[in-house]
Amino acid sequence: MSFSTRPSARAGRRLVLAGALALTATLALASPAAAHAEVEADKPQALAENVTLSFVSEAESDSAGFTDVRVVLPEGIAPSDITLDEGPKGWKLTAAADGYTLAGPALKTGVDAEYKIKVRQLPNVKELVFKTVETYSDGEVSRWIELPTGGKEPEQPAPVLKLKAAAPGAKPVAASPTATPSPTPSTAASTPTTTASEPDASPTAADTAADTAAAEDDGMSLGALVAVIVVALLVLGGGAWWLVKRLSGPSESSGSSESSRSSGEN
Repeated sequence: MSFSTRPSARAGRRLVLAGALALTATLALASPAAAHAEVEADKPQALAENVTLSFVSEAESDSAGFTDVRVVLPEGIAPSDITLDEGPKGWKLTAAADGYTLAGPALKTGVDAEYKIKVRQLPNVKELVFKTVETYSDGEVSRWIELPTGGKEPEQPAPVLKLKAAAPGAKPVAASPTATPSPTPSTAASTPTTTASEPDASPTAADTAADTAAAEDDGMSLGALVAVIVVALLVLGGGAWWLVKRLSGPSESSGSSESSRSSGEN
């Protein structure tokens, strides 16, 4: 009897172990994907001023460390409205047209990229999305830019910051003073510029060359005209002389003949 019960006990233990493993795998597949890029705020409220945002990009690579993090700012936050508060040693923030890049010496493998930025004021919205692209020293790129669609959690979700309603009386502040100011009327008047509708009146090299060529053409035309007139005068003068000579020739001959005849008669 004792020999027959031992195989049954072993089989039971195997069934229990297999069931536990299957349950663990099922729960793992059913659980939503954990975010690997996150954002938090010390004052998560719409229209809050001087807010510190804390970002964490979790390291996933087993062979390389982070070298830069690229973030697209949500509408309502301009690159000129943010400043770097804290970050990895040697990393610097560079503003872009639609956000910023934080980059520097590669972090050690397995070290998360953590940093903080200061925002002048949060916009009056319910949530803010910070699409993030991470780059590792070996060239690997992770893009946390997806948003939930159809109630399904994305595989690589973008960091999202939920905001409370704005405080009573809160209003948007003026534009950031760090933005490039427009020229004042006095400055604009003191530094006139040439626009497309107002072409430059100063002569160009092409204009000068064209004027010179025109002047040379006029000079050549005038000279040629004078030469033609001179030649015409010479031709006419020669023809008149010949005609006078021709007409006066017979008269002189007849005069000489008459003189000879008078002499003979005498």
